[in-house]
Amino acid sequence: MSLVRRCSRTACGRPAVATLTYVYADSTAVLGPLATYAEPHCYDLCAEHSERMTAPRGWDVVRLTDGSPPSRPTGDDLEALANAVREAARPPERTAEARGGTGQGGPTTGETRRGHLRVLRSPDS
Repeated sequence: MSLVRRCSRTACGRPAVATLTYVYADSTAVLGPLATYAEPHCYDLCAEHSERMTAPRGWDVVRLTDGSPPSRPTGDDLEALANAVREAARPPERTAEARGGTGQGGPTTGETRRGHLRVLRSPDS
């Protein structure tokens, strides 16, 4: 199953970038950024179909744009996440020592947890 949502138009396999919703009570078609979740009464459209979209005669079209490109995690966000994972993966003794504690009260079985995330360099850097 693909994680990328596709355009709802027949025979169009391009990725969806906008969501179209009809408000029948107001005779309005609302075209906005891609919705977080696929809704059964909304239509996901690709860039080409969202630009060419027209509404039925007598209906209003509302185009919502936030003017910004889709947000991507920054280096600071990823570094903060990696640091949080490292902190959570430290054995309790090391965590207590890092905070200035005595290290007492840790697991008695000698069991330690290991981090499972690594930072990988992107191929283009």
